[in-house]
Amino acid sequence: MHNSTEHSYPTLFEPLNLGFTSLRNRVLMGSMHTGLEDVPDSHARMAAFYGERANGGVALIVTGGFMPSKYCLPEGTTPLFKEKGQVAKHRLITKAVHEGGGKICLQILHTGRYSRQENLIAPSPIKSPINRFIPHEASNEQIEGEIQAFVDFSAFCQEAGYDGVEIMGSEGYFINEFIVERTNQRTDQWGGSYENRIRLPLEIVRRVRERVGEEFIIIYRLSMLDLVEGGSSYAEVVQLGKALAEVGVTIMNTGIGWHEATIPTIATKVPRAAFSWVTAKFKDEIPVPVITSNRINNPEVAEEILSRGDADMVSMARPLLADSDFVVKAEANKADEINTCIACNQACLDHIFSGQLTSCLVNPRACSELELVISATESPKYIAIIGAGPAGLATAVTAAERGHRVTLFDANDKIGGQFNLAKKIPGKEEFHETLRYYQTQMKKLGVDVKLSQRVTVEQLNNSDFDEVVLATGIVPRTPKISGIDHSCVHNYIDVITGKVEVGDRVAIIGAGGIGFDVAEYLAHAGESTSQNIPAFMAEWGIDMNFNSRGGIEGTEEKITPSHRTIYLCQRKHEGLGKSLGKTTGWIHRLGLIKRGIRMLAGCDYQRIDDEGLHVMVGTEPKLLEVDNVIICAGQESLRELSVGLNKSFHLIGGADVATELDAKRAIDQGTRLAISI
Repeated sequence: MHNSTEHSYPTLFEPLNLGFTSLRNRVLMGSMHTGLEDVPDSHARMAAFYGERANGGVALIVTGGFMPSKYCLPEGTTPLFKEKGQVAKHRLITKAVHEGGGKICLQILHTGRYSRQENLIAPSPIKSPINRFIPHEASNEQIEGEIQAFVDFSAFCQEAGYDGVEIMGSEGYFINEFIVERTNQRTDQWGGSYENRIRLPLEIVRRVRERVGEEFIIIYRLSMLDLVEGGSSYAEVVQLGKALAEVGVTIMNTGIGWHEATIPTIATKVPRAAFSWVTAKFKDEIPVPVITSNRINNPEVAEEILSRGDADMVSMARPLLADSDFVVKAEANKADEINTCIACNQACLDHIFSGQLTSCLVNPRACSELELVISATESPKYIAIIGAGPAGLATAVTAAERGHRVTLFDANDKIGGQFNLAKKIPGKEEFHETLRYYQTQMKKLGVDVKLSQRVTVEQLNNSDFDEVVLATGIVPRTPKISGIDHSCVHNYIDVITGKVEVGDRVAIIGAGGIGFDVAEYLAHAGESTSQNIPAFMAEWGIDMNFNSRGGIEGTEEKITPSHRTIYLCQRKHEGLGKSLGKTTGWIHRLGLIKRGIRMLAGCDYQRIDDEGLHVMVGTEPKLLEVDNVIICAGQESLRELSVGLNKSFHLIGGADVATELDAKRAIDQGTRLAISI
């Protein structure tokens, strides 16, 4: 370990003394469900996944949530701690982390009324707005059984070599449901007064501590800002935090927002470290180290939080999916080499909520460490890659890393392809970081980058290249509508790049991801709250003074309506935005509705003329009197270079499939291709 004065982030690399043990720095890998927890015999994969992050310098890792009870799990499934042979299997994971110099806690997560099965229990039989199942009211006997399950699971973790457990007490799950009257309407010893409502978390922690002894980490995830009506007040959270510390909590982790809250907390739209002020308000009141969380994705932000005294540790989950070496790169003052998390949720949370294994848009190796191995090639080749969009960049960097000689061509004067459009959308500025990462890697690995060069088939055929990768991307599709060539009609590329002036009344044809992005771009008129924390909190009605229950009760949202009249139109009759990301689509829809964007489904486009856009909505003819019509109606693959090419070639990214622009697929495809060449 280097002396902390040697690096740019001195506070980040200060050890944290917990009394009976010490953590090597202030970085916690926060819990995230990866899906590996649900794959039979995936212990070797979890060992590889967590072990790589421990080798990458993380001080303390928290696993994805493991469920302690039949009331959370599908019928016929046994909780992990009751299965034979699991201790030995989990020792694979703890051993891998310890060999990497890190420590690891297992998260025990009781889903309560969020459980997706009929056998669910909660303090009261009140249905969650995000679950179709109504919970059964937990009996006294069941509550005692659930407390015992936490205790037994903790003892299992100790035996399996875990350094501790994290008890999930936030996000609106089972324990959190007991704490507030919103979900707890009992009149027995588990309900009524606040003292009764916090009995469950205190009993769980007290009994776990009795069972595991003093030298075992207990992290408690405390809901500090519920972001729902009827949530906890500031004084209540302080009271619970102090009481938890007294009964044996080692470290307090910050929980922000219940899952049913209609406020974004981790998406790209959320400013970096947007909620560290919450942790800061409680830090002086709680007598154990506190961890802050949410949208901390680079070492500068982490250092700022810690040196300002907002928290004792920073929790990063997705940033360590994006780059397992985040910490060692920061420690070596190589932050420009970090593959930054862009908070898109497309391959992590969206995957989990649709039953797929987690990955990462910018790092397809995440959770596939044993499958996607980037090893030195035994037969170096001379490879030409045409197109410096996400697919071409991923191929270039991975192929060069393996030892191939790579030349990357692009007709544009800068790398990035469609990412150059994405980074201009308010709330998507993080895409700048991905391009910075690729730029740094290509320089480091010696990729020959030739910009402003349009390559011909003849040039390629007469070259020395062994392989050609066509990552040439797409062109916007022009739909067949009468008047489509009218001077008021523009495609989305010309709008976002600023090639054309757009008037005050606009109709957008196509409501996929690009249509929503264009609406966002035009609604904000260039101004964005993406790094303005007070403006973001005001826009979503969050009280930064903690005078409101849950941080939102009785508050007003301060939204700047769009200065433009914008119609977002689609042919399909279903609600707009159905194709958007599962965990972020609602944020885009809600944000645009708040700004006054008018959404029209079931549009049959009749014609475009001097009056505007004529449509039939159902059987009703409508004239949208607009200055401009923007076309976002899909795209077509650019594949001209594949015709007559006599070299071995591969089509990837948009050049391969151009349905909806998909950077996740493009980067994954490029990485896998480079591994296979």
